[in-house]
Amino acid sequence: MRIADTPLDSTAHQPWAVVLDTNVALDWLVFSDASCSSLAEQLIRGQLRWQATAEMRSELCSVLPRPELKIWNPDGEHVLSVFDRLASLHAPSRVQQPAAGLRCRDPDDQKFMDLALATSARWLFSRDRALLDLAKTARKHGVEILTPASWLRQHASLASHGDSGGIA
Repeated sequence: MRIADTPLDSTAHQPWAVVLDTNVALDWLVFSDASCSSLAEQLIRGQLRWQATAEMRSELCSVLPRPELKIWNPDGEHVLSVFDRLASLHAPSRVQQPAAGLRCRDPDDQKFMDLALATSARWLFSRDRALLDLAKTARKHGVEILTPASWLRQHASLASHGDSGGIA
């Protein structure tokens, strides 16, 4: 079953806002990385709310046709339909200066940190060292930056609602 055909379940609690960087979106939607399966399930069920911007969607669009992904034969139409269905789009952050200590050394990744702060995201999912290095400081601002595998280990009770994987 494709994600676009899967209904969202209602939940008893307010869903947590989360931000996925482009690599995590690819891990889930192109590479079928098992560490993303519980995260995907929570997104599909509506227990997590994926926060994104048009710039993040554009970045995903620009990455999908890259030659290094050709071996994976990404279904760009499916990836973008999942993004469009599950991601809540926000206008670019109005934050002029990141919170103290939350300037990412990779300017291309700053948009993920800024959006996580602007939307009060509970988690920012990344495998990017430039973002992960901000984890301690970000936690002081209410945002945990971690990999999907770390989230699964630390929050197993949240991720134990079944595991369909959420992939086509």
